This record gives sequence, C-alpha cells and structure tokens, in this order.
Amino acid sequence: MFDIFMLMLSAILIENFIFSKFMGCCPFLGVSEKPDTALGMGCAVTFVMTLASAVTWGVYRYILVPFGLEYLKTIAFILVIAALVQFIEMFLKRFVPALYSALGIFLPLITTNCAVLGAALLNIQNEYSFIESVVYGFSAALGFTLAIVIFAGIRQRLVLANPPKSFSGFPLILIAAGLAAMAFAGFAGLSIS
Repeated sequence: MFDIFMLMLSAILIENFIFSKFMGCCPFLGVSEKPDTALGMGCAVTFVMTLASAVTWGVYRYILVPFGLEYLKTIAFILVIAALVQFIEMFLKRFVPALYSALGIFLPLITTNCAVLGAALLNIQNEYSFIESVVYGFSAALGFTLAIVIFAGIRQRLVLANPPKSFSGFPLILIAAGLAAMAFAGFAGLSIS
C-alpha cells in the first residue's frame, strides 16, 4: 500500500507531467484561461488517461507481447486513445454541451496529447502491474489537473497585471508557467520515509 501511495505522490507532485516532464503543454496553455474550463479539461484528461492506462496495459500484455508485436505499441496505444477520446467527445456533446463547447478544439487534441500517450508508454517502460498502471495513469492525470487549475488561477491574476509592452500577452504567460514549474521543482527532493 505504501508503494501505491508513493507512486501516486510521485506522479502528482514530483514527476508532474506539465511542470516536470513538460508533456501536455498544448492544452495546458490553451485551456487554462478560466478555472472552470481548466477543471473540465482536467476531468476529461483524467478519465481518458486512467482508462487508457488500463486498456493499453491489456493490449500490450495480451495482444502485442504474445504475438511478438511489441514494436507496434505506440501505434496501438494511439488508436486506443483516439477511440476513448471519441467516446468522451460524444458523451460531452450529448450530456454536457456547455463543457463541450468550452473545450472546443482542445477536446480532440486529447487524442494527440503526449501526456496521455506518455502515461501509457511509461506504464510499459516501468513494467507496472495492472493496478500500478491504473493508479499511475489516474495520479498523473490528477497532477495534470492540479497544474492546469493552478495555472488558470495564475492567469486570472495576470489579467490584472500591468507588465511592460514587450512582456504583455503570451510572453508573460510563458514566464508565469516557468515560475510555476520552478515551484513544482521543489518537490523533486521530497522523500517520505
């Protein structure tokens, strides 16, 4: 149980996909203008990443490995993730149209979100069991959600800032993202004994 807790803590804070691994930056920068939209994107990514971690683990262990097709894992994982995102898109369009329209173009981008693919590939690379894979995928997605919601709050505060003209707009957003990443780097030395 302690190992699962450490895996979760590591995925959420220490090896945060946004601030440490720099995966998933496109939706991070694109959907982090409002906290409610950021939270919606985080929830969608959490669902997809958790489910993708479970499904891709099974596809790898029970289809690719027995037939000696391990080299096709990236293509197979992308297909699985694309199918899951289509399911999410249809669900949101039907049951949560406000979130569907708020996410806009970034919802289909989950398909190519390298954080989702990265979690699936890291599960295989680190040789996690099924439970560890699901926990890692869920925790990494929680870390992604935490990062995008915190940054949405930062961006709301930046609207009130009066920076020099050369820093206004996207340069200021990138500077703020870099400072947030530096703050998360403080968790790198975290050790629970």
